[in-house]
Amino acid sequence: MISIKDIEKMKIKEIESKYPFSISFFQNNNLNVEGYEEITFGQYLNHFTEEEIEEWAIDIEKLKGDFVAYINEMLEFLGIVEDDNIESLTIVAGKNKYGERENFETLTIRKSEIVSIVGPTGSGKSRLLADIEWAANNDTPTGRTILINGEIPDKKWRFSSSNKLVAQLSQNMNFVMDLTVREFIELHAKSRMVENEEEVIMKIIDAANNLAGEQFNLDTPITSLSGGQSRALMIADTAILSTSPIVLIDEIENAGIDRKKALNLLVNEEKIVLMATHDPILALMADKRIVIKNGGIDKIIETNNEEKDMLAELEKMDEIISTLRANLRKGEILKKNKLGGFLK
Repeated sequence: MISIKDIEKMKIKEIESKYPFSISFFQNNNLNVEGYEEITFGQYLNHFTEEEIEEWAIDIEKLKGDFVAYINEMLEFLGIVEDDNIESLTIVAGKNKYGERENFETLTIRKSEIVSIVGPTGSGKSRLLADIEWAANNDTPTGRTILINGEIPDKKWRFSSSNKLVAQLSQNMNFVMDLTVREFIELHAKSRMVENEEEVIMKIIDAANNLAGEQFNLDTPITSLSGGQSRALMIADTAILSTSPIVLIDEIENAGIDRKKALNLLVNEEKIVLMATHDPILALMADKRIVIKNGGIDKIIETNNEEKDMLAELEKMDEIISTLRANLRKGEILKKNKLGGFLK
């Protein structure tokens, strides 16, 4: 939440840019800020003379408090997270399904890091994602605790439906709204009160088409998007428009998207990324991987140089399969001599 000290230090132009709804507050309180854009809010309030304060019954301290309360209420109503200071996520060990202590003490993941979560089906990968999304505080079946910037997070992350610490991208992402792609992105952009709406819309559709195996446009109904196109759109939308600083991805290996580009897009937007996966390519793209066994974290493995070399080979194989898949879609006959050429 933004504080009085934070807002006092910001220039008027910065406030209006970051919080466009602040203009309504200024107008409703008869605060003429025109010509004062280059000074801080604190300096602006201090420019009033004693005569003006008395004549207009200005209560400076109350005005500060009301303004900060207004901003925070609007941020909560709009579902906008103030995540500028969220630099790290820490998982504090709990227990596995047998009540045994997990094999680590703490794991800290920083902004722009990617961590994969691996383990057999039913081992507890989704439970770990749920603990993070819930901001667990030793009150889930695993007994884990989640820290933000090394501290117990504010309760608003848990109990407010509008404050979104986490954005989750799952295997099943089907739209039911009767909107075009443009209308869908516009709806989200307006809820975030972005100024450069058209620029953001074009950035998202371009990014989505860069990820998707099949191209689509702004006039495409979202209900007609394929599974891969839906995921591409949601990943691009999350990376570019979502304010959630943490992204949890649950098994997107069969999503029909360019996985490497998807992860790079999220990291470039300075998100903390965790992904549950069975895909060795995705697992090795991560900086480290969490191994889940019997409902608990059994190991934490740093991706080493040998595995990175292996990843390069796996990506070549993946490119071959992607090319063959594209040829199949075109109705071509696959030939053994062409496959041999790929493998050389």
